[in-house]
Amino acid sequence: MIGLIVREWKILQDPDHVTADDFFYSGLHIASETSKQLGAFTNLLTVDSIPGLNTNGLSIVRIDYEANGGLNPPHHHPRASEILTVLEGTLYAGFITSNPDHRVFAKVLKAGDVFVFPFGLIHFQLNVGKNPAVAIAAFNSQNPGVVTTANTVFGASPSINPDVLTRAFHLDKDLVTKLQRQEWVNPSDLNSYS
Repeated sequence: MIGLIVREWKILQDPDHVTADDFFYSGLHIASETSKQLGAFTNLLTVDSIPGLNTNGLSIVRIDYEANGGLNPPHHHPRASEILTVLEGTLYAGFITSNPDHRVFAKVLKAGDVFVFPFGLIHFQLNVGKNPAVAIAAFNSQNPGVVTTANTVFGASPSINPDVLTRAFHLDKDLVTKLQRQEWVNPSDLNSYS
């Protein structure tokens, strides 16, 4: 018998009412419109989309990239490692190690290539091809979380004191305040893709 499906402290489903649909999702094969700002869209399926993922430590994402520069910007997952498989197109993908070295490990990936992003490290993907690209990634967490670096630093609300960012990034204060005034797009936010 399937036990109670529990997420954190909530009961998501009475075990007597669990069906095959709780372990199923249809539509990951459908391309999504990409953002005008980034040229990419991430469709992350977690326990909220597929209740059967609960307690299995898994999630999956489809990433669509525009041709010639679609970008899944530098980000990290605070609760997961990631394995990315390119289905179509050509991506430049990589990650940066932590202190003190900050080494970049990056490759150009083509259809069928796989790349691993270690737990918690900042990573990115850029479409360097002339055609749209598509990738699928899997995570070892039912809720990997995502922290998009630029959005977090420059799009924080309320804003971080510009003096902090000026010194931290060796930038002119006017540039910092300009960056803080920009709209920062989340690659998985459907509302910012029109």
